[in-house]
Amino acid sequence: MKLNIQDETSRLRQVILGRADSNGSVPKLEEAYDPKSIEHIKKGTYPKEKDMIKEMDEVLEVFKKYDVKVYRPELLKDCNQIFSRDIAFVIEDKFIKSNILPDREKEIEAIQYILDQIPQQQIIKLPDEAHIEGGDVMPHHEYIFIGTYRGSDYPNYITARTNPQAVEAIQKIFPHKKVKSFNLRKSNTDAYNNALHLDCRFQPIGEKYAILHKNGFLEETEYQWLVDFFGKDNIFEITAEEMYDMNSNIFSIDKDIVISDRSFTRLNQWMRHKNITVEEVHYREIAKQEGLLRCSTLPLQRD
Repeated sequence: MKLNIQDETSRLRQVILGRADSNGSVPKLEEAYDPKSIEHIKKGTYPKEKDMIKEMDEVLEVFKKYDVKVYRPELLKDCNQIFSRDIAFVIEDKFIKSNILPDREKEIEAIQYILDQIPQQQIIKLPDEAHIEGGDVMPHHEYIFIGTYRGSDYPNYITARTNPQAVEAIQKIFPHKKVKSFNLRKSNTDAYNNALHLDCRFQPIGEKYAILHKNGFLEETEYQWLVDFFGKDNIFEITAEEMYDMNSNIFSIDKDIVISDRSFTRLNQWMRHKNITVEEVHYREIAKQEGLLRCSTLPLQRD
């Protein structure tokens, strides 16, 4: 298998798409990993397995339309395997295993058949003290953007998934890249004030555009760096409600093709105005777990 990921928007050729069958029962409150899941557990509106399977099938059909090779994890009984982006990520030709929440480590075992197709020297496991998840990592040509949390109270946040040690580890692996980290706002209880991952607040799209939400960044200078980098006129700034609905968590098949949630009417209209084809799907149920399209995909190869 040939790995190649240089950015977020080049033509997609191979991807791992999570799965929602045998997703398990509704978790107990103490088992939830994010404030939005907690919110829906309390309301009794936590997503049903059959609805999530249907939503992921819609994405699969879009990939088939564009002749993308799709891998699925092997089935783990009663296990949430939707968010494949959490467990690993690819930069250039390196497959990097995430150091994720201990309860989720078995998810990597479900893609072992894919790892067996990759030369072992290209598979990297970071040191145990380097915590990282793929939703915080965005290759962007000569840059690698990484979401992190630098607070001394890092251990208190189950929503803090990538630490500064991981940022340093990535820089050592890719010394020729410019690694730019962003200190993200975290909350265990309020989904409106929690950036679970960088892709919950920011994502490059197209040739030169980006989706961005200011309140997700603890340091305004880092938010402003992104504004200056992409250019104010090239940024779609999402509202607090749009951020809560996961508008920044769409997924690019090519520089002019994206998969987006059908309910993102303002964003979808803006992208079409920029000559980007928008393939709309229903993903409202999966969004209740504070993850969306980027979270449930793990790109392996782009042109």
